[in-house]
Amino acid sequence: MEVTNVTEYEAIAKQKLPKMAFDYYASGAEDEWTLAENRNAFSRILFRPRILIDVSKIDMATTVLGFKISMPIMIAPTAFQKMAHPEGEYATARAASAAGTIMTLSSWATSSVEEVASTGPGIRFFQLYVYKDRNVVAQLVRRAERAGFKAIALTVDTPKLGRREADIKNRFTLPPFLTLKNFEGLDLGKMDKANDSGLASYVAGQIDRTLSWKTITKLPILVKGVLTAEDARLSIQAGAAGIIVSNHGARQLDYVPATIMALEEVVKAAQGRVPVFLDGGVRRGTDVFKALALGASGIFIGRPVVFSLASEGEAGVRKVLQMLREEFELTMALSGCRSLKEITRDHIVTDWDHPRARLAPKL
Repeated sequence: MEVTNVTEYEAIAKQKLPKMAFDYYASGAEDEWTLAENRNAFSRILFRPRILIDVSKIDMATTVLGFKISMPIMIAPTAFQKMAHPEGEYATARAASAAGTIMTLSSWATSSVEEVASTGPGIRFFQLYVYKDRNVVAQLVRRAERAGFKAIALTVDTPKLGRREADIKNRFTLPPFLTLKNFEGLDLGKMDKANDSGLASYVAGQIDRTLSWKTITKLPILVKGVLTAEDARLSIQAGAAGIIVSNHGARQLDYVPATIMALEEVVKAAQGRVPVFLDGGVRRGTDVFKALALGASGIFIGRPVVFSLASEGEAGVRKVLQMLREEFELTMALSGCRSLKEITRDHIVTDWDHPRARLAPKL
């Protein structure tokens, strides 16, 4: 049966993957309220399409931190991709490059920065957790710089790992044939068995809870995990080159808002000083349009990548990027937008807007 939308890959991945692996990718924190809300919130934003506009030529190209990409749809960092498919991050890197977009490599990748760079040309960012051993952080950043990575996505929402009950039930640990490749030779690459979630124990032992706003690299830093105006302003004051509105795929603190609901607050606080991006819950081209209408400069996808990777390898990831691209292009055409700059707040109506009837002048 032909896959016709991004969401269908999840069911295929569930059939193909061992339960521990699928649950790791699919689950969220605690009650998983935010996990569902990341998706559901998009359905409360409706379109106000403009008609009778010549949309025979549509330009989806944009620039991110000065790098030209084919569309505002990029790949978020997701850990342990070889648990989904033997080619793992190699396949994802090739698919992103073929689509003319950016891949973000996770710190907890099962392929190293050097291995991913060896797949060929492409614009790549490196996601960084801040380890207690700052020497390790410095080594990782230097290696990413040398491997030609163009920016650091600094994850700031993980002083401790969220409570993911599926991982606790499954006693989640990396399969023995996989390692955290970026940490080989640093004695941080192996994850021990634990009596709850091996990953939670690993984080408790290695991640620096004292992280605050300090600089670590000459590369531009995107601060990933911002949900409030206050933290958006602090990020910019500290020199961030951009902000990624993210709730870590609803895997950290449950009952935070969907990222699409937090986006506008962060965009307003940024006041155009730095670009603001969104990750979390994007499954349709319509979702991409809604995020841009609310002020995002682009979006990142995570789970659709690992589910399509598990289903069809590199071809699956290519197809996800292509389907989202085509849906987004269609949404632009049907909304009367020929370029990204023509997408405005007036193209959508949200359930927190004042009803337009109230704003109409009384006759």
